[in-house]
Amino acid sequence: MAETDRELTRRLEQVIMNLLERRAATSSICPSDAAREAYEGDDEGWRALMEPARRAAWNLAAADEAEVTQSGHPVTETEARGPVRIRRAR
Repeated sequence: MAETDRELTRRLEQVIMNLLERRAATSSICPSDAAREAYEGDDEGWRALMEPARRAAWNLAAADEAEVTQSGHPVTETEARGPVRIRRAR
């Protein structure tokens, strides 16, 4: 049975939190780290998970569980342009 968008987003949210837990409190991850971790293949298919990984990061930021940053500073979804990083909420 195919995974729904909501199920995929929830799974990616969990992957993001698991990756952050395994890193130092001051470390951040790239959405691609989550996409690669969640992808169940060994080809470039993880790229299709990039937008869902970003969506999961924004959901976690909205819930104050994580922060999305650019140049080390938290940004909102409307402010963000280009590559972002994800870190634990401070």
